[in-house]
Amino acid sequence: MTAKKKTKSVKKAERWQDVDVHELAKLEINQRLTDEEKVRLYTDMVRIRRFEGRSLRSYQEGKIGGFLHLYEGQEACAVGTISLLGADDHVITAYRDHGHALAVGMSMNECMAEMYGKHTGCSKGKGGSMHFFAPDKNYWGGHGIVGGQIPLGTGIAFALKRQGKKGCCLAYMGDGAINQGAVHEAYNLAGLWDLPVIFIIENNAYSMGTSQARSSAYPECLAQRAEAYGMDWDTVNGNILYDVRAKTYEAIKRAHEESRPTVLEVFTYRYRGHSVADANHEKYRSKDEILDYKENKDPITLTRKQFIEEGVLTEESAKDIDKAAMEEATASAEFADKSPFPPATSILEDTYWSMDNKGQDPQIDELNQGRFIFEDGGVYDK
Repeated sequence: MTAKKKTKSVKKAERWQDVDVHELAKLEINQRLTDEEKVRLYTDMVRIRRFEGRSLRSYQEGKIGGFLHLYEGQEACAVGTISLLGADDHVITAYRDHGHALAVGMSMNECMAEMYGKHTGCSKGKGGSMHFFAPDKNYWGGHGIVGGQIPLGTGIAFALKRQGKKGCCLAYMGDGAINQGAVHEAYNLAGLWDLPVIFIIENNAYSMGTSQARSSAYPECLAQRAEAYGMDWDTVNGNILYDVRAKTYEAIKRAHEESRPTVLEVFTYRYRGHSVADANHEKYRSKDEILDYKENKDPITLTRKQFIEEGVLTEESAKDIDKAAMEEATASAEFADKSPFPPATSILEDTYWSMDNKGQDPQIDELNQGRFIFEDGGVYDK
């Protein structure tokens, strides 16, 4: 059948759903939140915002090298989705990874030190901004290759299924990654093998230097591509914490109880450029558009308003949370500044797991066979 010719994809997907926050608040998954848990969620969002602000300042001071992809404006997505995870649930994401790291419980100190390239960083100063990791928290990074984390997240879900665990993997990507071939290969396997993976598209409307509307073909939204692989999908208003939790909860339940994958498209917005090197981010979008999001759709402002209405927060307590977050972010920069750089002797560590654990088990040493191991500690493949 000849496909109906469509106007070249310059249309904009319907980015914002008309959601009723009060109705969302009545849902069981949101009703079960205690006042303390709500304050914790709000605090986590504010901590991310202040951490990102301090990171930008440190970058401008020349303390941070390489790239810096900031998460300001997208806080409800990381906090809302991760707030629902259990012991056998996992997280993997792309290079805009600071928000997810703090949401899983990583400290500002280890994250800031990582960006400073210091030995006290979460990746011992070898990863930088794009490579935060915390295996003890089921947080598997932090990946720089666009879409490269999606097959890895699918593999984590495959392992969970093979091990018979009631868990899932949240695999985050930006809207620019959706066109990568590896993403579609992962979609195919997830749909074919019924894997408990939740693909989360954080659609902030802009890839690196251009808009989603200019770069991606889609019927109604990007998540709808899931239909081609037999997967369920949904869209989320990423500025409404309750909506993020409600839609993610349904996807997690599907993964846990039916071992079925889901694609969620979270409509959100980034206030900064693609990275701090994106000097044109006010040229491919208007300043008025950015201002409109900050004044009318900001996830922290909307959450604060909702929680004050519920009696969970007051204006004063919200100010105290903000002040504490700023002080914590400042202290993390001071911690990073004072921390040592990695010693030269560590340069070959953390490359081969088997080398870091040599001598502990004959089977581990067997893995090292086929490598030249020199007195200087260097490891070279034959």
